[in-house]
Amino acid sequence: MKMARWIQTALATVMTASLLLIAGCAATQMTQRTGLVRMGSMPITLEGNPIHVGEQAPAFRAVNAQMGVYHFHPGHGQVWILSSVPSIDTPVCSLETDHFNKVASTMAPDVHIITISMDLPFAQKQWCGAKGIKNITLLSDYRFHSFARHYGVLMKQNGLLARQVVVVGKDGKIVYVQLVPNIAHQPNYAPVLAAARRAAMATH
Repeated sequence: MKMARWIQTALATVMTASLLLIAGCAATQMTQRTGLVRMGSMPITLEGNPIHVGEQAPAFRAVNAQMGVYHFHPGHGQVWILSSVPSIDTPVCSLETDHFNKVASTMAPDVHIITISMDLPFAQKQWCGAKGIKNITLLSDYRFHSFARHYGVLMKQNGLLARQVVVVGKDGKIVYVQLVPNIAHQPNYAPVLAAARRAAMATH
């Protein structure tokens, strides 16, 4: 009888562990999307959870230039422009990041701009020093892939981030999303900045 009860307990433990493992795998499985982005003529598969206007912007963590962990928590009366790029050390990404650095000084004090990529933090820091980037924050998603997963921009073919710009309002909700259809092109800046300025003027 004791042996039978021991076997039943062991089986129950194994079944519980198996169910937890299956649930964990399901929770970490990422959505895949196709037909939205191309790199030149090559179709790209995006992995991660897609985001939509009106939803609460997901929190994420990344690595800053000092190799520390940066925690992004939206809301608290601040407006955010989140710009993801494949690699800052490429012509289009360099132009985009430099442009956001220049316009940052024209925005309201409560508008903050983050550029995030899979580049290593010391490579980002070196690039910022060479380009004189001082008005925006650069973050690396290389360690956690947190932004990639939560904002649905991980490119399956190369492990880099797709080009996307998101505006988050003072209440922490997404007010604008622009997923650039071709990675080789810069985003359309005008609607991004207009959305950020509207968000800055809004009360929450």
